[in-house]
Amino acid sequence: MEENILIVHGGGPTAVINGSLYGAVTEARKYPQLQHIYAARNGTGGLLREELIDLTNVEEEKLKLLLQTPGSAIGTSRDQLEKPEYEKMAEILKKHHIRYVLFNGGNGTMDTCGKLYKTCLEKEIEVGVMGIPKTMDNDIAVTDHSPGYGSAARYLAQSVKEVCQDVKGLPIHVVVIEASGRNAGWITAAAAMAADEDGVGPDLIYLPERPFDEEKYLEDVKALLKKKSGIVVVASEGLKDKEGKPVVKPIFQIGRATYFGDVSAHLANLVIEKLGYKARGEKPGLLGRASICLQSPVDLKEAQLAGEIACRAVMEGETGKMVAFERVSTEPYIMKPFLADIERVMMYEHKMPDSYINPEGNQVTEAFKEWCRPLLGGDLPRMISFN
Repeated sequence: MEENILIVHGGGPTAVINGSLYGAVTEARKYPQLQHIYAARNGTGGLLREELIDLTNVEEEKLKLLLQTPGSAIGTSRDQLEKPEYEKMAEILKKHHIRYVLFNGGNGTMDTCGKLYKTCLEKEIEVGVMGIPKTMDNDIAVTDHSPGYGSAARYLAQSVKEVCQDVKGLPIHVVVIEASGRNAGWITAAAAMAADEDGVGPDLIYLPERPFDEEKYLEDVKALLKKKSGIVVVASEGLKDKEGKPVVKPIFQIGRATYFGDVSAHLANLVIEKLGYKARGEKPGLLGRASICLQSPVDLKEAQLAGEIACRAVMEGETGKMVAFERVSTEPYIMKPFLADIERVMMYEHKMPDSYINPEGNQVTEAFKEWCRPLLGGDLPRMISFN
C-alpha cells in the first residue's frame, strides 16, 4: 500500500524554519516505503485546497539552500480552523495516502496539530501526527526553548549593541527600540546580551510579564538623564498596563493574529511631551525573523535536529507528540531532545519567570543571561569607544 509523508508550516516564519524542513526531508529519504515527500503549499489552507508540493526528488544541492533561506520555502499561514476543516483535512490525507504528517510551528500550530491528531483518531484514519517546535517568540510550553528563538535573540542583541554604540557616539537623545514577542518577553530580554562582552547595552528593558507604568517609566528615564545624555530603551510590543490593557491600541486583530500599535513611537513621544527631551522610536519588525546574516548556528543545528527527530519518531510509530528540548547543562551547553504529549503544549504560553526579571521591572537578571547566552551561538563582536 502506498505511504506518503506531509510537512506543514504554520504561523510566522523564522530564520531557521527551513532548517527543520531540511532535517525532515533528508530523514524521510531514508525510508524506502515512502513514495512521496509532500509539503502543503501555504500551510493548512494549501492542504485544504489539496495544493501539495512534491519534494521527493529535489536535488540535494538545491535542498541544502534551505539552510540559508529565511521565510518559509513552502509557504505558511495563520488559518482559523473549525471542526469541519479538520474533518476535511483528515479525508484529504486519506485520499492522498498520506500516512504521516509533521506540523512545524508555534503554540497555535501545535493546537492545530493536536486537533488533527484527535480528528484522525475519531474518524479511525490511520495517520501519525508529530509537531516540530518553531517560534521566534519562544512561548511554546514544556520545551526549554524553541528553534527560531536563538536567531531572533542574536539579531536583537546585535542590533541593540550597534544602536547603543551610535547613541554613545552622539549622546543627544533617548532611543526606544520595540521588540517582537507578543505576550512573552523572551526576545525583548535578549537585548541585554548586547552588553555581554564590553558592557555597552540598553539602559532600560520593559517586558510584558510586568504591568507597564508610564509614570514609573518617565521617572526611570529622568533619573538616567541626570547621569547621561544618551539613553537606549528596549520595550516589548506587548506591553500592558496594570489593568491588562495594551499601552497602545492594536492596529488590527483577528483571532490570535495581532498587529500591535507603535509602542516605540508612543514611549518616545512620552519623553518628548512630558520631559521635553529629544527621543525617537525604532521598530525592527520583520527584519528580526528574516535575518540570515545573524542566524545563530546553535539555532540552525537544533532546528535541523528537531525536523530529523520528528520524522524518525513518526516513522517509528509515535504520534500525538511534539519534539522538545530539555537543558541538561548550561556550561558546557548540553541539550537533550525528548517527545512531549501534544496536549501539554496546545495553546499554552510559556512566559518569562520572575527569576529572570529584576525587582524594578526595568531590566533582566544574570540568571536570564546565563540561560540565554549559549543560544546565541557565539559571542557578539566586541566594540570600543573612547567617548
